[in-house]
Amino acid sequence: MQEKKLYPRISVVIPTRNEAPNLHYVLPYIPSLVSEIILVDGHSTDDTVEVARQLLPDIHVIHQARHGKGDALRLGFAACTGDIIVMIDADGSTDPGEIPRFIDTLLQGNDFAKGSRFIKDGGSHDITPIRSLGNYGLSMLVNIFFGVHYSDLCYGYNAFWRHCLDAIRVDCDGFEVETLINIRIHKANLKIAEVPSIERPRLFGQSKLRTFRDGWRVLKIIIKERFSTLPPLPQPATLAVSHGLEKIIPATEQSASVSTKKLVL
Repeated sequence: MQEKKLYPRISVVIPTRNEAPNLHYVLPYIPSLVSEIILVDGHSTDDTVEVARQLLPDIHVIHQARHGKGDALRLGFAACTGDIIVMIDADGSTDPGEIPRFIDTLLQGNDFAKGSRFIKDGGSHDITPIRSLGNYGLSMLVNIFFGVHYSDLCYGYNAFWRHCLDAIRVDCDGFEVETLINIRIHKANLKIAEVPSIERPRLFGQSKLRTFRDGWRVLKIIIKERFSTLPPLPQPATLAVSHGLEKIIPATEQSASVSTKKLVL
C-alpha cells in the first residue's frame, strides 16, 4: 500500500485589482496540497471578488482599505494560518503548477524559496527589454551592496516558512515590496535558494506596474536598506525537521531534477 503524502499547512496569498477574467486561469489550477487561499482585493471595480468566490467558495477574501501590492501582501501575510506561505500573482503570469517545486525547495532545508526567471529552466514571456535591463541593474546593485548573488530581484513568486515573517516586516506599499522582502531575508541570515520559474504573459487587462515610477521606488528601498540595520531573528534558520515535518514526502517525486541555486550569504 502506497504511503499517503503528508504536507505542512500551506497558505497562498494573491493580491488582486480588476483581475476577474484572469482568475479563471489561476484559481482552479492551484494544487490540492494548498490548505488555504487568501485573496486581497485592492478596490476592484469589476467582479473580481464575485468570480473568486464562484470559483472557490472557501476562498478567504480581504478588502484593502489602502492601496498597493505591498499593503496587500502585508494584510495577506497577517491573515495566513499556514506553516508555509506562497506569494503568487492574479494576472496569470505566475504558474500555480510550480507551487510544488517551491514547497520541495523549502522541505529540502531552506527558509526562503525565491523564484527566478534568469537561471537554468527559468524564463519570461512577459518582461520587456527595458524592464529586463532595469531588473538586471537593480539586481547587480543589491548584489554589490549586500554581498548576495540574486539573479532576479524584481519577481514576486516566492515561498517561505512562516517564521520568516519576523524578518520581512513589510512596511512599504508598492511593487518595491518584492525587493524589500529579498533584502531583509538576506539581512536576517536566512537560508535562501533560487527556484527556476517561467513567467507567463498577462492574459487580460493592463499591468499595474509602471517601469520608471516603480523602478525609482525600488532604488529608494535599496538605498534605505543599505544604511539601515535589522535585528537578528530570535531563532536561527529553520529546517523542515525542526517544524516536526521530518516524515513529509516532497510534493513532487522529481525534486532531484529541480534546479535550485543556493545563494552565498
